[in-house]
Amino acid sequence: MPHYWLSHWLLNWLLSALALYLVAQLIPGIEIRGFGTAMIATVIIGLVDVVLGPVLRFLTFPLTILTLGLFRLLVNGFLLKVAAVFTPGFRVDGCLAAVLGSLVLTILGTMLHYFVWATL
Repeated sequence: MPHYWLSHWLLNWLLSALALYLVAQLIPGIEIRGFGTAMIATVIIGLVDVVLGPVLRFLTFPLTILTLGLFRLLVNGFLLKVAAVFTPGFRVDGCLAAVLGSLVLTILGTMLHYFVWATL
């Protein structure tokens, strides 16, 4: 039981990396060198989201309210693009690819996590 949190964390990390790898296969404009790069990029995406995410969400809150939450897609796309800048082997070309990539990444990651944890 004491190592349950570690296995839970590792499985979530692998599922998130798989989702990112699949997004790179599905969305033109997003390229990733391999699954190892996807694992590294997943960590960097998390770090960027923890460091920059709250600040950007706070600053853009009025726009998010005015657009009924749609502006949040642009913020998430920007965060994905920033993470790509800091990850060798991970590239996001253009704003549209970033926004679509963040949207598909969220949906696909949620689905993968749900299906895996529902079967365990």
